[in-house]
Amino acid sequence: MSTTPRLSTKISAIAESATLKVDSKAKALQAEGRPVISYAAGEPDFGTPQHIVEAAIAAASDKKNHRYTPAAGLPDLREAIAAKTLRDSGLAVRASSVLVTNGGKQSVYEAFQVLLNPGDEVIVPTPFWTTYPEVIALADGVAVEVFADASQGYQVTLEQLEAARTERTKVLLFVSPSNPTGAVYSPEQTKAIGEWALEHGIWVITDEIYQNLTYDGVKALSIVEAVPALAEQTLLVNGVAKTYAMTGWRVGWTVGPADAIKALSNLQSHLSGNVNNIAQRAAIAALTGPQDDVETMRLAFDRRRKVIVSELNKIDGFSVPTPQGAFYVYADVTALLGKEIGGVTPTTSLELADLMLDSAEVAAVPGEAFGPSGYLRFSYALGDDALLEGAQRLQKLFG
Repeated sequence: MSTTPRLSTKISAIAESATLKVDSKAKALQAEGRPVISYAAGEPDFGTPQHIVEAAIAAASDKKNHRYTPAAGLPDLREAIAAKTLRDSGLAVRASSVLVTNGGKQSVYEAFQVLLNPGDEVIVPTPFWTTYPEVIALADGVAVEVFADASQGYQVTLEQLEAARTERTKVLLFVSPSNPTGAVYSPEQTKAIGEWALEHGIWVITDEIYQNLTYDGVKALSIVEAVPALAEQTLLVNGVAKTYAMTGWRVGWTVGPADAIKALSNLQSHLSGNVNNIAQRAAIAALTGPQDDVETMRLAFDRRRKVIVSELNKIDGFSVPTPQGAFYVYADVTALLGKEIGGVTPTTSLELADLMLDSAEVAAVPGEAFGPSGYLRFSYALGDDALLEGAQRLQKLFG
């Protein structure tokens, strides 16, 4: 009998996305008729703006969109992305420096595949988005976690990064605003980190998917705008999903130096070919059309942000810093671990999340999905009424 593993050991080692797992469980309970309020999914509750939908409808009737198109993306969309990159990231690039992908996840996956060789290390500021360590491992890289807790505003310091750097360090992952914490690095911090990466010849993958969702007058300064010389060793990952409520349309992109974009395009030509042409046409409408709906959604997120921070901080044992970006709060709940709650004594945030779902019918993602235990991520990209009711359920549970 063969001793060869039935399936790939690399693929078998991948963990299911924890955020999608919790959201799926919540939706399954809702389908059973239970009144579960879910803070798990990282997607806006708004519909895609109508002018974008109409552009897609028109595109579906155009025969030129029924055929293969360049794997790197429609020329018009690459031009629109180049213009957006200059506008929001302060980096002037040609359309040839843009690769259109099937959502931001594909951009992240491909970026690590192209940059890493076996054993190369990636410094990953922690808490991190749950997908990052998995795609690093798939590229035979090594994720080096650098943890910043609530007392640091979930922002790593330059000293921590330097302490983590070794001769195997190849890439720094830089995410501002952050998923899962909503933390936004200041311009001074961003510049210092960029100069450090430039000095040591470290590639930067900067995930800017939430760059247009900031509050209190804060700007998420792009690391390449802070340190322009860093552009030759930086890949910028972005997409339309969060800003335009287009999570299901699956359009993302990568911007970077010519050799990297060429390698990424070669990979994608074999992996998937071109992104859905209808979705690409919709993305053009998103980036070049009116932005009124974007601001309306941002203001709604801002209002919800203030409510959820206020309400969760009323719970004894919850410590919730006010995020300045994205649409998440990251609650420090370490004070609740080891305490009896309704006859149950949770010792991890995973157990605490299960207790909340079972006893209060409230779903949140435990910190284990993003790094150390002791934290809970709440998305406030859900309706105002549900957001408030869920927090009040937790106040009653922990009161």
